[in-house]
Amino acid sequence: MEKKRFTFEVKEEDSGKRLDKFLVEHLSDRCSRSFLQKLIEGGNILLGGNPAKSSHKLIPGDAVDVTIPEAELSALQAQKIPLDVVYEDEHLLVINKPAGLVVHPACGHYGGTLVNALLAHCKDLSGISGELKPGIVHRIDKGTSGLLVVAKTDEAHRKLAKQFKNKTIKRVYAALVKGVVQLDNGIVELPIGRSHYDRKKMAVKFDESSKEALTRYKVLKRFKDFTFIELVLGTGRTHQIRVHMSHIGHPLVGDDAYGGKGPLLSRPALHAKTLGFIHPATRKYMEFTAELPEDMRGIIEGQGNKL
Repeated sequence: MEKKRFTFEVKEEDSGKRLDKFLVEHLSDRCSRSFLQKLIEGGNILLGGNPAKSSHKLIPGDAVDVTIPEAELSALQAQKIPLDVVYEDEHLLVINKPAGLVVHPACGHYGGTLVNALLAHCKDLSGISGELKPGIVHRIDKGTSGLLVVAKTDEAHRKLAKQFKNKTIKRVYAALVKGVVQLDNGIVELPIGRSHYDRKKMAVKFDESSKEALTRYKVLKRFKDFTFIELVLGTGRTHQIRVHMSHIGHPLVGDDAYGGKGPLLSRPALHAKTLGFIHPATRKYMEFTAELPEDMRGIIEGQGNKL
């Protein structure tokens, strides 16, 4: 990623706004919130020529200068980790991620991730998400299997990220949930935020820290002790499906964190099976489907107690 510079003039309607909020509004299609925060902390955001803090309140007429440095990949090592590449061209890749594979490194833990595998697979990846997340437009949890789109160029990244922001990406999941779901179809529309009791978990919350979240589900097959369902995301909150299904009394099979612990599976039974989007270069709609992984398929096929 080449070094990029932007200058924004603070207008009347932005008066009193925090700097970090202002930057998210203007650069969320290019950078993640966490990356923008790193830019601030690294002195790459200037007000009047001087580094500014996230909490700085803006005044009309202020000039906000932003420098996005070149992505530094020196901390990351390319690793030959097997990849299931569903589709690839010069702009992007679609990967079928196995359960157990972390999508991107975190500070202090740089190995064994999808990003390490991607660095060994191809030379070019977008740098918009920062040095630890080259090419990563979106993510799914470590324990979730299924489809991800990865950007090779900054332009592809921006256009794909915009589709995610505008909720025009098609994302369909398959899951096994505990108990017998009574309704054939349902909608869970409940806000989600960080749990007050465990900061590693999310929860349904009704305060200013929560964000709207919408999940649609459809029953595919009922069994004695669990239900096979399909889910469509209306929003993309962290742990959204896991939180929503747990809240209505049907946690994902194998999901220890949200009440689904049991002998059938050692990870949440969730699979990102369908991914559809407009190709950022050709502008044609593309849709991909990944079959259920063996562990989930084995549970379904091994049950002779279907209702």
